Amino acid sequence: MTREEKSIAIEDLTAQLAGTNVVYVADISGLNAETTSNLRRACFKAGIKLEVVKNTLLEKAMEASDKEYGDLPSILKGNTSIFLSETANAPAKIMKEFRKKSDKPVLKGAYINSEIYIGDNLLDSLASLKSKEEVIGEIIGLLQSPAQRVISALKNQFKDEEVA
Repeated sequence: MTREEKSIAIEDLTAQLAGTNVVYVADISGLNAETTSNLRRACFKAGIKLEVVKNTLLEKAMEASDKEYGDLPSILKGNTSIFLSETANAPAKIMKEFRKKSDKPVLKGAYINSEIYIGDNLLDSLASLKSKEEVIGEIIGLLQSPAQRVISALKNQFKDEEVA
């Protein structure tokens, strides 16, 4: 890769990092072609961009970014892939699903809404995070519940008056 190509790659990575608040860094090396293809397909269906990157280029892109990635650049060793998503738990769920069949992908770390998570041991915790949509749905459900009880009580009251 020439310097110019590296510079363009760093700019592209920096732009991708700027466009999302959810970045997972993982090792998918050792997966056979079929499994890798299935992983990419699952990521595409879930709206996740999966990309294999060079560690030095990703490190420079993180440094050039206006976001604070903390210790994430220090874990960029060996083979590295990034999962870019809008949903905080989606990459972790896909990784967890694929790990039922093999020991890969291995989570190196994640950047989720300005929080840094490092280590494969956090995969289960990250998979159980609720997405923004799930939290909003729960809040709406909680807000609707008292109103539904009032409506139900009023309906029952009117039924009782009609019978009497």
